[in-house]
Amino acid sequence: MSIQNGRAFNEWLRTQLKAKKMSQRQLAQQSGVDHSTISRLVRGDRTPSLGTATKLARGLRELRDEADTPHYFGMVAAAASHPTARVEYALRADDLLNEPQVRQVMEYYLALRMRSLSMPQSGPVVRAVSNELPKRN
Repeated sequence: MSIQNGRAFNEWLRTQLKAKKMSQRQLAQQSGVDHSTISRLVRGDRTPSLGTATKLARGLRELRDEADTPHYFGMVAAAASHPTARVEYALRADDLLNEPQVRQVMEYYLALRMRSLSMPQSGPVVRAVSNELPKRN
């Protein structure tokens, strides 16, 4: 996640806590994320992992309307510039996929991205094409 997305997340998290009149400790208890981690996220000192962001969103979603779902993670605007966020947002929008399925697809997608990023970048593969026609028998 980029610094800009981290800031968007911390602003979203702060807004959600204030709107829900929920303390950081209450969110920690509700989501299973350590209070100190939530504190660092709210301050913007840290960018959440996918797992942490999911736990926090789930902790907040238990207390909010489904109408807020399009604002999930507060990353709708940021998703336009971050390919992994766009993929996750699209998967979460699919009503036929449940949470474990979304996680599984995201893990596979992220593994493929990491493999692609670790491969040396080379130019496109160009193959020679023969202008000769096959001989007829």
